[in-house]
Parts: sequence; C-alpha cells; structure tokens
Amino acid sequence: MLALTRSRRRLTTALAAFGLLTAAAAAQATVIATPAHAATTHRVLFDDGHAEEAGNADWIISTSKPDPLGEDSSPSSETDWTGALSSWGVALQKTGSYSLKSATSALTYGGSSATDLSNFDTLVLPEPNTLFTTAEKTAIMTFVKNGGGLFMISDHTGADRNNDGEDAVEILNDLMTNNSVDSTDPFGFSIDSLNISSDHPAAISDSSDPVLHGSFGTVTKSLIANGTTATLKPSDNSSVKGLLYRTGYSGNTGAFFLTSTFGSGRVAFWGDSSPIDDGTGQSGNTLYDGWNDSSATNAPLALNATAWLAGAGSSGGGGGGSGTCTAAQLLGNNGFESGNTTWSASSGVITNSSSESARTGSYYAWLDGYGTATTDTLSQSVTIPSGCTTAALSFYLHVDTAETSTSTAYDTLKVQVLNSSGTVLGTLATYSNLNAASGYTQRSFSLASYAGQTVTLKFTGTEGSTLQTSFVIDDTALNVN
Repeated sequence: MLALTRSRRRLTTALAAFGLLTAAAAAQATVIATPAHAATTHRVLFDDGHAEEAGNADWIISTSKPDPLGEDSSPSSETDWTGALSSWGVALQKTGSYSLKSATSALTYGGSSATDLSNFDTLVLPEPNTLFTTAEKTAIMTFVKNGGGLFMISDHTGADRNNDGEDAVEILNDLMTNNSVDSTDPFGFSIDSLNISSDHPAAISDSSDPVLHGSFGTVTKSLIANGTTATLKPSDNSSVKGLLYRTGYSGNTGAFFLTSTFGSGRVAFWGDSSPIDDGTGQSGNTLYDGWNDSSATNAPLALNATAWLAGAGSSGGGGGGSGTCTAAQLLGNNGFESGNTTWSASSGVITNSSSESARTGSYYAWLDGYGTATTDTLSQSVTIPSGCTTAALSFYLHVDTAETSTSTAYDTLKVQVLNSSGTVLGTLATYSNLNAASGYTQRSFSLASYAGQTVTLKFTGTEGSTLQTSFVIDDTALNVN
C-alpha cells in the first residue's frame, strides 16, 4: 500500500515532545539526553597520577580510586561522587554503558595492573601537571596508535599548580613531540602558549559531526575562563579538525576544541579545564562551575566526545585495538526503539508514525516520502575490531512510491561507508523507486574489509520534486566474530 505524501512536520506527538526535550538538553548543559540500551560497555580511564589535584585543581570523578563505585555504587546526582569532574563521571555511569576507573600510578600499556591501558578504550588526561616519563609517553602513544581514544585537556600557559616548572601546555606538547613512537607532529596540532581570560568559542557548522551532534545533545558553544587554543597543521595529519574556535578565528588558528586520529586511534583536545569543572569537589578547593554554565553547552561536548573516543556502538576490542574479537552486535539502538538516540538523523527520520509500519516494535527510520525535493540522512559511527574476520551488516528495507515509471530511478537511497573525515570509502548499494514492493526485505553486506577501522554507516535518501518515494528501514545489525 502506498504511504500518503506527508508534511515536513511528520513527527508524532510523542517524538515531538522528545524533540523538545532534546532541544532543552542542548540549551541547558544541566539537562543531558541519556542514550538507552547501548550495545556494549565502554571502558574509560581518568588519569589522577600527574598532580590533577594540586592547588585548587580537583580533576577527579570520585575520591574512591580506582573504582568510583566504592563511593556510591548507583549515583543519581553528581554530589553522590566527590570531585570537580563528578558530573562528567556520573552522567556516563547513569547510561549503564560505561565502566569508569581512575589511575593514580604510572601509566602503562601491556602490563598486568588493573589500570593498564590495554584494559581501556579511552584515556582522559584532565590537565596533567607533571611531565610524563619516557615509558609513560611510549605507553600512551602506543595505546592510541593501536586503537585507543585519548582526551587531552589543557589550561592556560603558566597554570603550574604544583610549582614544578611545568604546566599542562608544556606537558601535553612534550607528549606529542618527545616520545619514542612518533614525534613528527603525530596528531597534526600544537598547543598555543596563551592565557586567554574569557571567551565563548563557537562550534562550526557540521550537522554530521558526532561530537557536535551526538546522542548527549547538540553543541553550540563552549567557554574560556583562562585557557588556551591550538594551531592545526593538516599538512602533518590531514584528519585534524577544529570543532570550536575562539571568537574571530577559524581554519588552522584559534581552535579551542579539536579532534584527530593517529594509527587506529582517536584524539580530542580541549583548551581549558573550566568547562569540565562542575563547581563542587573536595573541601578547600576554589572551583568554577563551567559544566552547568547556561551560556555554553559544555556537558554535551564532553560526553559526546567521550562517546566518540570510546567508539560508541562498538565492542571493546581488547583495549587500544589489541587485535582480538568478541562475537557481538555493534550497532546501538539498532531497532530504533530508544527513539532519537545513538543515530545521527535528519529531523523526523526516526519515528513511530502510523503512516508507515515498523517491522518490529513501534519505531523505525523513514527517509523521504514528502513528494518534494528532499534529502534525508541516517548514520552511526562504529569501530570494527581488527581481530574480526566476519562483519555482517544487515537491515530490513521497505520501499513504496507514487512514481509510475518502471525504468527511471527518480528517487534514491544510498548505503555508504565513510571514514572519520567524512570521505566515502565505499557505496554498498543504491535503491530507488524501482525497488518498491510490499513488506520489508532484508539486505546484507560484508564489512570485513573495514576491520580495525572506525567507520560511519550512512543512509542518504534523495527525493525529486514530485511524487513521493518512502525508504523505510528497521532492525539493523552489524554482527562480528
């Protein structure tokens, strides 16, 4: 049966209400859209072994170390854990999709300790204030090269909290330029020796970026309360990308928040610790509540970036890409029943409208169907572990149309694989109005050739100016073993 041509306002009342909640989360950093039923547990290690508590700093998620659950096993508010980063930690913990630990000793990779980097997907360096040793720098860089995520948070030049002659700018630059793995500008940027007193860096316009438009909300601005920026060097690493810029800056200068890749791993940089500070911590510290500052969207930025670094929707993969593979289904919210989470989608694509039918459950993805010139997209980033020999992508597709041609493809749906920079690596299939049929048909493809890579699966529906074609997707899966 043909679907009726629909209005641009195609959300049901339920999803419209959900959209209002999501908009509120983007506007107020205190309200976080929590993704439900993620496919796997993402393991995040917060460093606390390099003077992260010196002076007024309190860059910890909890006073219970290494396991914050020792302070409260089921935190419901940030005050259930003690530390200026407790809001960050509790927000991740409440999703049920993250395992968090704190490291208080030297960082290692390939060792036997519980906090060895091989046991984690992401390492957070929240304004370190002592230099990393040669062995630690080798461990960190090897971890990233083998598939780990690295979140580097700096502060302004001169922020030497323990008075040892080194600040976070110098320490992080030293990590990137003085290590045994790759000292030739491996991430494609350097941190500027600046002390910017205040600013509200704005996000670039990129609706497909998973850090700016992730499951935790939309990022519009951050804030600087004495911080710095970075200079990008894309000629050294073409994957480096500035996401938020100091007022008046763009391109390769003045990047306040950026992402990059190295080997099989991912990197994020933030130029100030104030945005991750929730204003509460251990007694005696003077803190600044940037996390909940209503003039910025720092919480979604921190949380989306953590999810991206950890490869949200992916299997753990053995910590830093050890080459192992555990049989798993990797896509998050694969049946769309959690609504508008995990996937990045055009407005109204994920819906429970009664004008079409889900294959199972209530929700599905509906691209196009307007009878006007329209382009709808649906995408999700996923890391396929390097040790997997099978990676089977499948989804159920229903196509109906008002087109009458039996030979001309007026409206199309492309299924593509992209890299982290948005470059199309391959087009798996192109469907059109010529594929219209009753009911759903399962489509399957092998992604085994992308093992060891983080890729984006993207559906793009393009509709002409007259006569609707609806591309309806449900029950997706990416099974690896």
